[in-house]
Amino acid sequence: MRTRSLLALAGAVVALSASAVAPASADDIAVLTTGSAGGTPVAVGDVLTASLASGTSATLYSSATGTSGVSCSASTFTATVTDNPASPGTATESLTGHTFNASSCSSNVVGVLGVTSITVDNLPYSTAVNSDGSLTVTPAAGSTIQTTVKLRSLLGTLTCVYRAASLTGTTDNSDNSLSFTSQQFTKFSGSSLCFSNGYFTAKYAPVTDTSQAGSPAVFVN
Repeated sequence: MRTRSLLALAGAVVALSASAVAPASADDIAVLTTGSAGGTPVAVGDVLTASLASGTSATLYSSATGTSGVSCSASTFTATVTDNPASPGTATESLTGHTFNASSCSSNVVGVLGVTSITVDNLPYSTAVNSDGSLTVTPAAGSTIQTTVKLRSLLGTLTCVYRAASLTGTTDNSDNSLSFTSQQFTKFSGSSLCFSNGYFTAKYAPVTDTSQAGSPAVFVN
């Protein structure tokens, strides 16, 4: 009897240990889902994309509260999901594309006639999306988040390069949006007409999973 009791106890310990290390079950809610909050988990490898929310613009202003700088009404980002664990947790993505349509951009900086291009450099970036709706964008180790803005002026083309160590944003399930507010970039190089700091603000919505039929909207759980 004692031998049988010990074997039973050992079996129970093994069973408990196995359950402790078992992967999340199919019933767990993933951080990123489509269709609804708590809906279908977004698969690793799926491509997410979004353009600017209707009626909004992406801006890079010279101060956090000012209105002098560059404004664009057309911008799009693309990211690939690299991990989507059970909630609460942190999903990760590789931000592979972030574009601005120069024809939709304008500048009210004195001496600047227009915008030639805006290029996001050093891609891909890593994106971490948390269950609480917060989001962080970081560059690869040893790199930096960098944006190159080329402006037309009476003196010719001005090339303004801005850098940031990281960006933070927020997600909102009410409109499946991703927002950045006054994220500070510092001028790395450029003419004196290039403002010394650039504060980036933009709202992208809806974020959709283009790898799935019908490109359903993405929710954060």
